[in-house]
Amino acid sequence: MDRIFLRGMRFMACHGVLPHEQEVSQPFEVDVELGLSLRTAGESDDLDDTVNYAKVYRTVSSIMNGASKQLIESLAEELAEDLLWQFSPLRWVRVTVHKPTAPIDGIFSDVGVMILRRRKDLVC
Repeated sequence: MDRIFLRGMRFMACHGVLPHEQEVSQPFEVDVELGLSLRTAGESDDLDDTVNYAKVYRTVSSIMNGASKQLIESLAEELAEDLLWQFSPLRWVRVTVHKPTAPIDGIFSDVGVMILRRRKDLVC
């Protein structure tokens, strides 16, 4: 299976369980990997035969900068579902949401969740 990926998309947003996380922007990073066939696009050299990366970015940005969520798990789920609905060539998506400044008492370099969703898993 061929793949398109966008890594290291950075956003300042208000997501988290604690009250101040819902009010004060903090950094998030999102990676998406999109599973689809790229054969037709590779042969045609036509943007209409693939997934437009700029549109993927806009979808991710809209969700990350949208309504506050308590859990990064919820963000990842919404991102995966929206990407699968919007881009019909996709067979699966892998979404990773990083929250490098999560309010954890300890030393760490990153906190995140990664989910994999397939088109066949969509609830109609």
